[in-house]
Amino acid sequence: MNQLLSRVASLIIVGSFMLAPLAARAENTPVQSKAKTSIKAKKVATPVHQDPDEIEPDVHEDKNYDYTCELGNSLTMYTHGDNIDHIAMRWKKRLYAMHRVDTTTGAYRFENPKAGFIWIGIPAKGLLLDSRKGQQLANECTSAVPMMADATQAASKVEAPAEATPVTK
Repeated sequence: MNQLLSRVASLIIVGSFMLAPLAARAENTPVQSKAKTSIKAKKVATPVHQDPDEIEPDVHEDKNYDYTCELGNSLTMYTHGDNIDHIAMRWKKRLYAMHRVDTTTGAYRFENPKAGFIWIGIPAKGLLLDSRKGQQLANECTSAVPMMADATQAASKVEAPAEATPVTK
């Protein structure tokens, strides 16, 4: 009987060693189907948001104003109709979108914060600044037909009140 108990005990011990790894695997790892392992994850293209100041504006139908500046620099400003809140500027063979910023002096100020450009224009001349470096890029910029003169005329047409007609009795 001792032999029988010893054989049963050894079978139990051997069986527990053989079943232990199977039980541990079943508890710790999730069961995966063949379908899940054979399908590759597809990458979905996410739309890229582009900053409006980085987009090169389309100026094919816009009116252009060529400026010559001191030290041989030149630039071109583009306006679209009577809209003087958004312009485009060509500087060093590249176009930049410029947005109007209100001033207390009455000068026209346009900025492109991404590129660091500031254009300040009065009817007689203009000035281009680099806000990042804190320096002038172009000064004493003049044009045969200044953009600011056209913009002032367009603004005066919009802002001018209609004449009152005298009432006669």
